[in-house]
Amino acid sequence: MPEAVEKFNAIVSAWKEWQDAPWGRLRYAFGEANLRRHFGDLADGPLRVFDLAGGDGGDAVRLAARGHHVTIVDYAPAMLAAATERADAGGLAELITCVQADVHALPADLAAGEFDVVLCRNLLQYVEDVRQTLDLALGPLRPGGLYSVMAINKHAAPLTVAVRQMDLAAAVAALDSDQAQTQIFDSALALHTAEEITLVLEELGCREVRHYGIRNVCDYIADDARKHDPAFYDDLERVELAMTARHPYMHTARAFQLIARKQEK
Repeated sequence: MPEAVEKFNAIVSAWKEWQDAPWGRLRYAFGEANLRRHFGDLADGPLRVFDLAGGDGGDAVRLAARGHHVTIVDYAPAMLAAATERADAGGLAELITCVQADVHALPADLAAGEFDVVLCRNLLQYVEDVRQTLDLALGPLRPGGLYSVMAINKHAAPLTVAVRQMDLAAAVAALDSDQAQTQIFDSALALHTAEEITLVLEELGCREVRHYGIRNVCDYIADDARKHDPAFYDDLERVELAMTARHPYMHTARAFQLIARKQEK
């Protein structure tokens, strides 16, 4: 774990640059938009959100800006410092709380099941026991609350290699691989499918699991420079919005988002 902390501390600026890029903006915009589709009957007032492995607050600041109270848990001090800085800069300090902890050793007060929403969006690719992690992340969620899980889509890996790198041999190899590599964090990634994680969530007692695709076409457009053009980006957002919940496009999106409800007692 200490080596991982040092690695995360060293790449905060690179991560922020990724978030500000068109593909990063799409990830956060649609992660929030899809989640808000399910807020309707959850609560009358501000929601209590638990952002697991929330890093520098990319998701948290969006929800806090809408008046919700967000607790970010992460084990990288530099990420949490960046989250605190973002909260202060946005006038959201009273709505965002940062806690340094690991998912497998959450403080008792956080694991008590008092949150309306739990986000688990940048974690599954780094853990060995996905079922255990998902189960532990459910602890802070109250019965009937929303559970939002996001992960890199295994189905997208062969397509991404073929289209972006034009390495067809590697694309064939990727069909039977559940591993990838991230350049920013210089780490091995475990790849999963929405179908696989849906089964786990249902076994853990979640219901009404909905599947959304994040970056359905963005990563298959090789001209990254054009995505920075405001007009093109607006069109890209419209296409992504039209596809995010439409079959079959979510199955080959770069990432999948699953939103479920925790079983009532």
